[in-house]
Amino acid sequence: MMRRSHDQLLLPVNPLFMWFSLVMALLINLLPLGRLPAMPDMVALALVFWNVHQSRRVGVGVAFVFGVMMDVHQGALLGQHALAYTLLAYFAISMHRRLPWFGVMEQALHVAPLFVVAHVVVLVTRLITGDVFPGWTVLLAPLGEAALWPVASLLLLAPQRRAPDPDENRPL
Repeated sequence: MMRRSHDQLLLPVNPLFMWFSLVMALLINLLPLGRLPAMPDMVALALVFWNVHQSRRVGVGVAFVFGVMMDVHQGALLGQHALAYTLLAYFAISMHRRLPWFGVMEQALHVAPLFVVAHVVVLVTRLITGDVFPGWTVLLAPLGEAALWPVASLLLLAPQRRAPDPDENRPL
């Protein structure tokens, strides 16, 4: 019997790996690459991934803390990323039971509107407080995050994957 990749049984996630991946995503966001509005938000991508796959361990509170850290790093209005990340986490948790039934490409299509909403919340918050419009290239960031969803799924689920058929006498 052939199994599709998203039908494969997974080992339990290692909490250290999960937190390591979130911290690495934060460190990637902290890299001094300048203020590129089209740069994908790796913290948002990692938060959505872990909210979908481990909603009991990574929740809205974790998203809020990472959002405050991003606000402090960027010198932005305190709470704009925190608000966007908490909304992102809430909507990701609300779809965490339904999303794993789809393939990776369909999952990317389902999470793309979440990334768009998060970027719109940050953009509207910036515009309300009197900041300048960063340009239309800001719309490329959610598309980049959705395009990175298959890569994130491959990398972050890799430690949990079992061998396809480790033993003929033991099907699990």
